[in-house]
Amino acid sequence: MSNKINIAIDGFSSTGKSTLAKKLAAELSYTYIDSGAMYRAIALYFLDNNIEISGSNLELASVLKNIDLRFEHQRMQLNNKDVEDEIRTMRISGKVSEVATIPAVRDYCVELQKGYGQKKGVVMDGRDIGTVVFPDAELKI
Repeated sequence: MSNKINIAIDGFSSTGKSTLAKKLAAELSYTYIDSGAMYRAIALYFLDNNIEISGSNLELASVLKNIDLRFEHQRMQLNNKDVEDEIRTMRISGKVSEVATIPAVRDYCVELQKGYGQKKGVVMDGRDIGTVVFPDAELKI
């Protein structure tokens, strides 16, 4: 049996969540998940594929079936392509908030995030991590 736990770090942007989460994950040999990177990758997909963000939730939900998000060595992979650098550009920063408010996108990301925590040993940061994604996290910051 594993003694690993899930750690949820919640809060607003630019408060040091990611810095703390990365250091904590490294110290504990846990997996670090940057939940914001997921929303950024979806924003990139929407922009690159001319997906109308103002489309219906049902239409956008069907588009999400074409998106595969994974983390490899703490770097975001979108459909088997490393997009970590690209999702940190101003082009994406200008759209990610709008994309993150779409119910279908939030549902998609939350389900993926919950899946990451099933085996324990995860440090995840972002908004609503301690309340929505890991409400039973053993440690919430």
